[in-house]
Amino acid sequence: MIALLRRVTAVCALGGALAACGTAQAPQPQAPREPRPAPSASSALPSSAPSRPPTLAPGPAGLAPVFENGPRTPDKTVALTFDADMTADQGPRAAAGERFDNPRLIAALRELKVPATVFMTGRWAQEYPDQARSIGRDPLFEVANHSYSHHAFTGDCHGLPVLPEDRMRTDVERAYTAFRAAGVPDPKPYFRFPGGCYDRRALRAIAATGVTAVQWDVVSGDAFATDADAVARQVLDGVRPGSVVVLHCTRSAAPVTERAVRAVVPELRRQGYRFVKVSELIGAAAGRR
Repeated sequence: MIALLRRVTAVCALGGALAACGTAQAPQPQAPREPRPAPSASSALPSSAPSRPPTLAPGPAGLAPVFENGPRTPDKTVALTFDADMTADQGPRAAAGERFDNPRLIAALRELKVPATVFMTGRWAQEYPDQARSIGRDPLFEVANHSYSHHAFTGDCHGLPVLPEDRMRTDVERAYTAFRAAGVPDPKPYFRFPGGCYDRRALRAIAATGVTAVQWDVVSGDAFATDADAVARQVLDGVRPGSVVVLHCTRSAAPVTERAVRAVVPELRRQGYRFVKVSELIGAAAGRR
């Protein structure tokens, strides 16, 4: 699994050049009527919502922009991100007792006062609406989009079922609908591809939603890991100023993540790092372009 994620990370590095700073353009009034965009568009935000979170402008040919890490500045910031994975067809497994949530991990982050970004699938929010709402309403966290179905947006992506191109945009939008139904008040206009797999076709398909695609530069290796110390070492060895670390918030697939986080957080703080959400890193990156 670690080898596959490293391969994905190498591919993602190519996509980073697609990003440029700014904000996405809203559709012109004369344009043909289309499905409602994700909450990244100002018209989709409630009137009481805070100002629009920072995003990157579309890349060349209108592709969705890709963000991998923040500026490598002396301000030692790092973003821990957690994928709350649940594939659309895993309902029977959840009904049989498999746990795709990890309340103890979220409790640990609160205890340690660590800001974090949770990339949540819509299916996860449907399965655990109380937890989704609790995370979304906690100012320590921000909820971002990890698709509705957790199906792959490219072929050959860690064995995930593949989403047809004509369903990619609606899958992203359906996740936002699931968040609103669960009571998440302000899901962010950030999207993480399932498995981290994307190509130009996928970036073109989701561009109309206004999201910034968020990847990472540090692979934790927590997926299916059984050694918390090894996961912690991999994170600590990889973190640099501005890093985005990918971890998981699913007990069944990442059982040692809480223990790894409890080792990583005090050590990074000892080294002078400050934990931030992805939105802060994107804002810093946009401000420097």
